[in-house]
Amino acid sequence: MNIFTLDTQLEIGSIFEVAGTSIKIALKRDITELTRSYKGRVYDIGQIGSLIKIHMGRRILFATVRLLRLQTDEEAAALTAIAGISHDQEKRVIEADLLGQGWYCQNTQKLTFNRGVITYPLPMQSAYLMTNKEVNLLFISAEKDRNELESHLFSIGSYVGSGRVKCRANLDKLFGHHCAILGSTGTGKSSTVAAIIHSILEHKPSENNTIRPSIILIDPHGEYTAAFKEKAQVYQAYNALNLPESDIKTLKLPYWLMSGEEFRSLVVGKTEFVATSQSNIVYKALTHARMHAANLVKSAKTEIPATAPEIPAIDLPQPAGKVDQKEIDSFDRDKPLSFCLKEFEAHIRNRQAKRYRNGRWEPVTPSNFNEDYAPVLDKLRVLANDVRLGFMMQAEKREQLSLKEILTQFINVNEDNRKPLKIIDISGLPNEVAGPLIAAISKLLFNYKLHQTNEERAKDPILFVCEEAHRYVPKSGEAQYEAAQAAIQRVAREGRKYGLGLMLVSQRPSDIEETVLSQCNSWLVLRLTNSKDQEYVRGMLPDSLVGITNTLSSLQRQEALFVGEAAAIPSLIKLRTLSPDQLPRSSDISFTDGWLSKGITNKELEKIINRLTTQEK
Repeated sequence: MNIFTLDTQLEIGSIFEVAGTSIKIALKRDITELTRSYKGRVYDIGQIGSLIKIHMGRRILFATVRLLRLQTDEEAAALTAIAGISHDQEKRVIEADLLGQGWYCQNTQKLTFNRGVITYPLPMQSAYLMTNKEVNLLFISAEKDRNELESHLFSIGSYVGSGRVKCRANLDKLFGHHCAILGSTGTGKSSTVAAIIHSILEHKPSENNTIRPSIILIDPHGEYTAAFKEKAQVYQAYNALNLPESDIKTLKLPYWLMSGEEFRSLVVGKTEFVATSQSNIVYKALTHARMHAANLVKSAKTEIPATAPEIPAIDLPQPAGKVDQKEIDSFDRDKPLSFCLKEFEAHIRNRQAKRYRNGRWEPVTPSNFNEDYAPVLDKLRVLANDVRLGFMMQAEKREQLSLKEILTQFINVNEDNRKPLKIIDISGLPNEVAGPLIAAISKLLFNYKLHQTNEERAKDPILFVCEEAHRYVPKSGEAQYEAAQAAIQRVAREGRKYGLGLMLVSQRPSDIEETVLSQCNSWLVLRLTNSKDQEYVRGMLPDSLVGITNTLSSLQRQEALFVGEAAAIPSLIKLRTLSPDQLPRSSDISFTDGWLSKGITNKELEKIINRLTTQEK
């Protein structure tokens, strides 16, 4: 059957204005219900995001509808003057953006499509609807035009206004070049993330071949466990519900994995006026503890006798035995080394908090100790006793962890037959810990990829999904996220070179650090109701897409604007529908249903209080 023919039954109107890539079309008078029946199928006219065509000889121009409205008085007068059309005719106008051009061969039934337009249409040329077969062929041609292999494409939904033509994303470009999923609260961000991950897990490049993905998902609200069940291994930083260890494992991410800056951020926090003096105390003690773990310096646990001879710079590392000073000078103070917190504390108490006066070693004055040293030691004690931080601060009380044991929580080794998705549940963690934790994971993954050979990287690409990204990489401000911001910035700038992809998920794109967001080359934008966020997204997208972004405030749930390198054509799409057991547990609590129920019993209250107050370590 011939397609892409000039069939008058598909004609919807005439072009009356061309301005760059934007065109305006006056609809025909005989279109009364904004529908057109063609060969047994009813097509909607003027649907936002739908495609239309314009024939230019053998060349076909394609455009995306972005607006349907009534004519202005000026437009009606112009049409009357140019074409003799009276004011009471053709009152409806479609505004569309030219997308590209193509050539169709009836003999081979193949369409050659190119993005961009060389020859522009002229006023009074006709515009036509596109049939489902034409739309399908257009998207297939757009994919093939970029020389994309079938194995690299996976379905994430369907194109809006195309009669359920599948929308396929390029897996390599979506994750290898980073991507962002943006949308206001309640628009289905979590469902979108789940839909994409389910599509990856179900993707079969060929009948006899399945992929073995490696995905790490940061879950701030504990909502994704229900969506993936046996397909995911869940690691929980704080098991508030005391769930069985077989279902949810305790995350093992000891404090000694942190860099000096991350550890300082955890211990000192964001207090401004004492940041410099307390930071120096932490850095000196941390340097000593790491060097002591490497057998380069003496222990600080033994106090210095009051009558001991003066030792210059007693608060700096003192060489142990015959260790050469060059070894100390060249020591990498940020390498992951399992140092001892007790050694860290001892250096502060027994070395830094001592002063040599009048031939004797004495403690500093109580006022100096309380001002400079006590806050660091107190914060360290609070961190060590916080049950929520057991995964990080109780490393010395468990069997000694190796770096391999820590890495295999996140890395798939083919002999182990491990689950493809790792969910890091950080719900219940205080904000000042969430930042350093994300920083530690990001840095660990990046350094792991950095130290692989090209052959090893090719076999082991990793996708790192950051939910609530505005919390970890904010545009401005909070000191507790400074370490996470720096770590994720590095992943965004350099991760693609080493096979570490990044997916940012956020409800406030205008609050995300610009450097990170600008590194995302593919975007799935759901409904955005905040005008500031809308303007921010428009500023990040190409000028040719500004028109279609006007729909961002009116998108339906599950609808999204899909643009960037992973999209064959910038389009409005409807994401795949998941079954209830595949959805994240992110639905809002019903006040009506809750208040109609009998409420919490005394027994349930006691269980909650027990979980709230239990200090098991």
